[in-house]
Amino acid sequence: MKIQSKLWCLTLVLTSSISMAQQGVFAEKSYSKEVQKLSKKSMISKAFDRIKALEEETLRHHIELTEIAAPPFMEQQRAASFSDRLQTVGVDSIWTDSVGNVIGLIRGSKGDQTVALNAHLDTVFPEGTDVSVRVSNDTLYAPGIGDDTRGLAILITVAEVIRELEIKPKSDVLLVASVGEEGLGDLRGVKELFSERGPKIDSWIAIDGGSIGRVNTKALGSYRYKLTFEGPGGHSWGAFGLANPHHALGSAIYHFVGLADAYTSEGPKTSYNVGVIEGGTSINSVPFSSSMLIDIRSVEPYRLDEMEQLLDQSMRQALEEQNSIRRRGEALTATLEKIGNRPSGALDPGLPLIQRAIAATELFGVAAELTRGSTDSNIPISMGIPAITIGRGGTGGKAHSLDEWWFDEKGYQAVQYALLVLLAEAGI
Repeated sequence: MKIQSKLWCLTLVLTSSISMAQQGVFAEKSYSKEVQKLSKKSMISKAFDRIKALEEETLRHHIELTEIAAPPFMEQQRAASFSDRLQTVGVDSIWTDSVGNVIGLIRGSKGDQTVALNAHLDTVFPEGTDVSVRVSNDTLYAPGIGDDTRGLAILITVAEVIRELEIKPKSDVLLVASVGEEGLGDLRGVKELFSERGPKIDSWIAIDGGSIGRVNTKALGSYRYKLTFEGPGGHSWGAFGLANPHHALGSAIYHFVGLADAYTSEGPKTSYNVGVIEGGTSINSVPFSSSMLIDIRSVEPYRLDEMEQLLDQSMRQALEEQNSIRRRGEALTATLEKIGNRPSGALDPGLPLIQRAIAATELFGVAAELTRGSTDSNIPISMGIPAITIGRGGTGGKAHSLDEWWFDEKGYQAVQYALLVLLAEAGI
């Protein structure tokens, strides 16, 4: 076993030298040596072997949790199942906070710092979606099969291996299944965790999309809005001449797209999207309400504020136009409500957590890539707290679609990687 472990480490280090040279992303030598030394400990070799042996069990948790629906704001049933599984593998304590996050604690030998390992409970799919897992040629198909149920399964296996092999981290470890990562959840789970009411967290490691090598260190910020026009409504013939909320909404979209297209054609990358339009009761009724949901994203916070001004300008122009041509009835009103705020931010790549994550990828022969994304890590990153998002591993695609798929291509390596990064940061 010892000879095999040494050969494994040597092979990974040699392979990684080629990969990293091609990519040009290196960990500082001190961190590379630190993580290599950690990986050579017999305890880590045993843990890696045990993770591979538990591959079928990890997959069972993965499939069973996927088949428990977790629509936005309705994560409770999946949360309860995750809590039960974490309780079964063994943690020092487990609780659910006021917003629904499930938190398991593994006490450290010193406990002067706290490192969190996270995956999110919710999916983007609405209530009633068929989440049955279909297997075809060893590929798993189901809404949410990758995003982020695989991450939850990784958390359970990491906890099981730590407890079974009696690995004692120096820092306290929190295993966090969070709510509200997707859609209009607005990161409410992580916002609660990093509020004054939450536990003290010194380092944060989220597991989400991508493979080993993805080290997300930059937060992609977004603002989300609900724009609503309201009026008296009436019969399309008998009340003709009333100001029409739908007509105003269409005008607002037209004006906003024109302004936003010009603004986003240059400068730091910024995006916009009208994703949902709602309102009206029938084809022959003047609607009394018309609304849309808008998502705006940018790598720079000030760009979000300027896009907000363009949206407000477009709303006011459309309101004025529609009211000016009405022939009867009350004027329309308009409201612009901010319903989501995911802050931007970026961390220094020299932070120990980031360096350790990069160094750990070297041991798997993978080139590290520092990325930007919108994940649960947005909150701690924006606060300057060491935080990364790493990949869930395997191979997958069509996330956020009914045809989402995931293939267990050496999926156990992502579990090994998550454990290695966690213990490198927490110490043993």
